[in-house]
Amino acid sequence: MSPHEFNFLHAFHVSSVLLLVGLTFYALAGAPETRKRVVMWSGIVSLLVVGSGIRMWQAEFNFAMAGWVFLKLLCWLGISALAGMAYRRREKAGLFGALTAILAILAVTLAYTKPF
Repeated sequence: MSPHEFNFLHAFHVSSVLLLVGLTFYALAGAPETRKRVVMWSGIVSLLVVGSGIRMWQAEFNFAMAGWVFLKLLCWLGISALAGMAYRRREKAGLFGALTAILAILAVTLAYTKPF
């Protein structure tokens, strides 16, 4: 993979993650009428996140399984699930917002430190 392709993929991945987190927070505060559209876009962006993440994992580490990769996949799954849950459980919006922030911070920390 060329450096230009990797840099583009990295920027695309980070942008997709920002969109996914933003859509999740919008789902926590949005009107119930926005559910279908927000959940649809959340799913599309979630697929972009995992697709670009797997491609970067393949290019940089040749699919070498590490603990931090597994945890990042769990963080992605958690953030992806929270957008749909936000519309069903409005009374837990504060908890879901805190979970989204914690999962996002954990994923960023794992990406840059690669602790294990």
